[in-house]
Amino acid sequence: MVLRIISGVVALIAFFAYSSLFVVDERQKALVLQFGQVKDVKEDPGLAFKLPFIQQVVKYDDRILSLDTRPLEVTPLDDRRLVVDAFARYRIVNVVQFRQAVGTGGIVTAESRLERILNAALREVLGSVTSNAVLSTDRIELMTRITDSAKIESKGLGIEIVDVR
Repeated sequence: MVLRIISGVVALIAFFAYSSLFVVDERQKALVLQFGQVKDVKEDPGLAFKLPFIQQVVKYDDRILSLDTRPLEVTPLDDRRLVVDAFARYRIVNVVQFRQAVGTGGIVTAESRLERILNAALREVLGSVTSNAVLSTDRIELMTRITDSAKIESKGLGIEIVDVR
C-alpha cells in the first residue's frame, strides 16, 4: 500500500517535471506565453523551464528562411508586359515583435504579408524603368532598390530581409 502511494507520488512529480521542461534547439528561438501574453524569450539553446498547464511555448526558426513569390506581371515605362519571378531570403530577428505582428498565424501569415510587400516593391521599382533596364546589367541596382524598399516596409514584422532576387 505504501509502495503504491510512493510510486504514485513519484509518477506525479515526474509528470509535472516533464510538463515544465522544454528544449530550445540551436536553430530556434522560443517564446513563453502565459494566457497569450509574452512572459519570456529564450534565444539561447538548451533546457528551459515553464509553468506547467499555465504557460505554453511557441518556437520560431532562427535560420535564414526562403520565400518564393508567385509570378507577377509588371508593366515597365515602355508598356511591355514582363512576368517576374522573385524570391526573398529573410530571418526573424525580433520574436516578440514577430508574434505581435502575425499573431498565431506564424510563418504562413508572415510570408503572406511579406509577399504583398515584395510585390508592391517589385511593381514600384520595375514600373519606374524601361524593360531594357530590367533586362540589362542595371538589374543589380534594381534588385538593391527592391530589397531596400522591402526592408523598410517589413520592419514592423520583426523580420530582416537578407536578399531579394
